Amino acid sequence: MYTTLKEVTRKAEELNYTVGAFNAHNLEMLPDMIRAAKEQGSSIIIQTSVDTAKYIGHENLVAVCKSMATKEMVDVALHLDHAKNFDDIKEAIDKGYTSVMFDGSSLPFKENIIKTSIVVKYAHKFGVSVEGELGTIGGTEEGIHVDEDKKVYTDPKDAIVFVEATGVDALAVAIGTNHGQYKSKTEVNVPLLKEIDAVVDVPLVIHGGTGVKETDIPELINNGIRKFNVGTELLVAWTKTAKETFGETKETKSLRHNIIPCNQAVKEIVKHKINIFMNKNE
Repeated sequence: MYTTLKEVTRKAEELNYTVGAFNAHNLEMLPDMIRAAKEQGSSIIIQTSVDTAKYIGHENLVAVCKSMATKEMVDVALHLDHAKNFDDIKEAIDKGYTSVMFDGSSLPFKENIIKTSIVVKYAHKFGVSVEGELGTIGGTEEGIHVDEDKKVYTDPKDAIVFVEATGVDALAVAIGTNHGQYKSKTEVNVPLLKEIDAVVDVPLVIHGGTGVKETDIPELINNGIRKFNVGTELLVAWTKTAKETFGETKETKSLRHNIIPCNQAVKEIVKHKINIFMNKNE
């Protein structure tokens, strides 16, 4: 079923697992990402940046997610990630996305609340879920770099006020993760996560999931993480495989023979991550 972030995280809360939110960087990789979820018996959140949505076309992404959710009998939510402009969010909602994130993390606290509330009010009219963010995630997102010394961790007291004032359906928390990190692994602040989970009643979200140790994931799930973002790992695998296949092929060989292995590389990562996210040993 083509569904919402709120619905898939509700089920995750009931059964204590987290839903993989995987960034689609092109249209080619999208079908195998959804097939991976089907094979693992899991729901999936497909997410795109604003620029990727404009590159592929919102309508094209919506059409593929809707049709495959029906054909493959798997719950699929389509999410706009890290949007800072209301017009971009409105466009995604109007064209059929089921979930959006307003990233006001760089704004003053009160301004973040006000602008997130505006997004929530508009999105909820159409049954669309909204993710907000408090604190700043390190690393690089869509070419914008956050220096380590400028990272701000999520304050549990602020989280209480933010969630109550905005009505968000999920909250991205800053507990030490970094966007774009894949050559090394970060030390997540689990005690801080526990504090946040104890005082807010919405699903919590991890960004920069590629940089999280897989051995840490069960503890994060057990402390409220219900959406787990993975992007860089998919991009790196697809690109590395593409370099190999395109470097070895003849110019006249059908493109699909070069691209199918790239999509398969992504599919295997998605399956692997979902297997961990299901928290089967809990």
